[in-house]
Amino acid sequence: MNGGDGGEVASAAAGPPTPLEWKFSQVFGERTAGEEVQEVDIISAIEFDKTGDHLATGDRGGRVVLFERTDTKEHAGSRRDLERMDYPVSRHPEFRYKTEFQSHEPEFDYLKSLEIEEKINKIRWCQAANGALFLLSTNDKTIKYWKVQEKKVKKISEMNVDPSKAAGNGSVASSSVSSSSKQCLANGGYNCLSNDLSFPPGGIPSLRLPVVTSSETSLVARCRRVYAHAHDYHINSISNNSDGETFISADDLRINLWNLEISNQSFNIVDVKPANMEDLTEVITSAEFHPTHCNMLAYSSSKGSIRLIDLRQSALCDSHSKLFEEQEAPGSRSFFTEIIASISDIKFAKDGRHILSRDYMTLKLWDINMDSGPVATFQVHEYLRPKLCDLYENDSIFDKFECCLSGDGLRVATGSYSNLFRVFGCAPGSTEATTLEASKNPMRRQVQTPSRPSRSLSSSITRVVRRGAESPGVDANGNSFDFTTKLLHLAWHPSENSIACAAANSLYMYYA
Repeated sequence: MNGGDGGEVASAAAGPPTPLEWKFSQVFGERTAGEEVQEVDIISAIEFDKTGDHLATGDRGGRVVLFERTDTKEHAGSRRDLERMDYPVSRHPEFRYKTEFQSHEPEFDYLKSLEIEEKINKIRWCQAANGALFLLSTNDKTIKYWKVQEKKVKKISEMNVDPSKAAGNGSVASSSVSSSSKQCLANGGYNCLSNDLSFPPGGIPSLRLPVVTSSETSLVARCRRVYAHAHDYHINSISNNSDGETFISADDLRINLWNLEISNQSFNIVDVKPANMEDLTEVITSAEFHPTHCNMLAYSSSKGSIRLIDLRQSALCDSHSKLFEEQEAPGSRSFFTEIIASISDIKFAKDGRHILSRDYMTLKLWDINMDSGPVATFQVHEYLRPKLCDLYENDSIFDKFECCLSGDGLRVATGSYSNLFRVFGCAPGSTEATTLEASKNPMRRQVQTPSRPSRSLSSSITRVVRRGAESPGVDANGNSFDFTTKLLHLAWHPSENSIACAAANSLYMYYA
């Protein structure tokens, strides 16, 4: 089931595709046991480009690191032939470090007496052109447009001057110039030179020609534009439009539309700020453009709803064209209901028909032609429900987990605690639900839940629940979990079954 979608679609028609078996591929920035992680090194954004040949990560120190795929370049021809002949390609995707640059620096807003940290919130790839890569990166306030290009470093490698002749250069030239032409030279006349000056055979040896060679290439990242001073609140999303010319940036209360070429003005398309801030009931949490329709975008809110907007209906899109939300079951309300309903991330599927959303407890898949409710709901860590009080006290309940879909739309993935992430099959009839760990042995957690739990397991669960927040909890498989290690950021390769995910400062990659 590697590579293209052909096999996937066929198997979907015959029934749900078989669950994938995930294998460890690579890790960058692996920690040794007990090594202290620096806050600035913690990865805070991760994104594949459209081709899947480049991967970018951003960290809390304001750096952007680019990785480049290596396994397709060497065998580009043979790989294409193999795919045409429908042989499975056994190689797994391999990436190597390409370059890094400092995208954002810490700033200070003197008007509001606020420190603006350099942490990268989101990275989005733009259209590549002329062999250069382009990307947008943002911190809480400022978006930057970067161009990363290979520049050849030119050096003068040799001068064709022979040191032995160099000393006697004057004599060679002067011997061939007659006495009359010497006078002409002194007077500054040039015509008389042409009559008497005879060149030695083989040309003048003293003429020096420097030879310039481009010895090596270095990657240069240049900031092309800075889009600043357009957001009063923290930017939570940026998203490129399929038209290749515009993008949006969203904060808690507003969504702005930008032209990539114009950095000094943006157009405010959504404003949910009430006239009186005391009437504020919900904020924007995530926003994304439709993958193919340049007039459509969706944004999610802290109330668990998703609004679809059509830019053709009105320039100001405070009124939505479609609203997607799930009605809560009567009698299920608790103090935490509203907090855990808040959507932390939304993603359009590649087909543009489905939207995946992640709230604190679940992943939901929505069909944009059905606004009655989600077409599928996946429980990510239901076993945490009894611990919501502890999660609220240590602020973990406000963690913003990201989600992603496979390129063929048959699977979805999101992260959890203890550096775990979960992959669910979303094809009709699929029961695939895999728990993986961000480590070199991702399937380590695949302990089948015993049908009749042994006494030791059940007693350990009750003991843990009674001990409360300071102890690690136990998940459905009887494994302990840890609130301090969380897998918030992950990305699915656009055309293959491979996932990149960030555990603190380490980037782990898996393939199936």
